Amino acid sequence: MTKALLIIDAQNAILSGKGTPQRQPHIDTALNETVARLSALKERARQQAVPVVLVQHDGNADHRLAIGTKGWEIRSELTPAAGEVVVHKRSSDSFFETDLADRLQERSVTHLVVGGCMTQFCIDTTVRRAVSLGYDVTLVADGHMTADSETLTFAQIVAHHNETLDDFDAGAAKILVRPGADIQLC
Repeated sequence: MTKALLIIDAQNAILSGKGTPQRQPHIDTALNETVARLSALKERARQQAVPVVLVQHDGNADHRLAIGTKGWEIRSELTPAAGEVVVHKRSSDSFFETDLADRLQERSVTHLVVGGCMTQFCIDTTVRRAVSLGYDVTLVADGHMTADSETLTFAQIVAHHNETLDDFDAGAAKILVRPGADIQLC
């Protein structure tokens, strides 16, 4: 089994303006903490020669993640190193109309360790799709983030997805949800 660390949409403006004026500072702080945990996991992956793949959402010109803007750029804490793959996507599914599966196959990856943004969209869709394609997945329980919805806080959305996705399977492939500190990359 070959693992890869897959970090989805950890871009400068991913959660910009997604909260109320009162909630945005809390969202920003939680995002910074999540990115710090992903950065530490990425450093462990580098040290252990585990492939790292970053997914970057390419938004339209009027989107907060418009291609080429500061908001579109990957967070500086997660800047791709030489040899790390960046996959560009335009939908919530990181596999849809991208070369992600090809890039993973080139590296003989069978197990994905996944973190990033936004929990209920790109994280949920990608991990479910990965399992349906036969990849085992470890979702980093404290390594994915989103903004509040109209009825739920970001913490409730993250907790719901951690609970819902843990033990989700398709055939022999399964999603396990684990804190970043407990994840074995090799």
